[in-house]
Amino acid sequence: MASAKIIDLNTANFAETINSATVPVLVDFWAAWCGPCKAIAPVLDQIADELGDAVKITKVDVDSNMPLAQQYGVQNIPTLLIFKGGQIAEKIVGTKPKADLVAAIQRHQ
Repeated sequence: MASAKIIDLNTANFAETINSATVPVLVDFWAAWCGPCKAIAPVLDQIADELGDAVKITKVDVDSNMPLAQQYGVQNIPTLLIFKGGQIAEKIVGTKPKADLVAAIQRHQ
């Protein structure tokens, strides 16, 4: 079951969500047909539930929001971008172990 803490972003709410955040924002660029994206989704759910308000976990469906994917140079999915203060702080391409993702988030808290 997907975490209720994960926010779906699109071209209408992306900038406001990123720029107004007071904690790191992890953005998962994904697609429904992407096997690795499906594999990492439960890990992101766990992180969202475990870290709570210390991070904002979000998702962008690249099929529905191609301009955002192009704007951020997403060429492979999943691509995870961690934003801090409205700027990209870290880029992770592909699936990674949960511990690596948590460590990446914590580097930017």
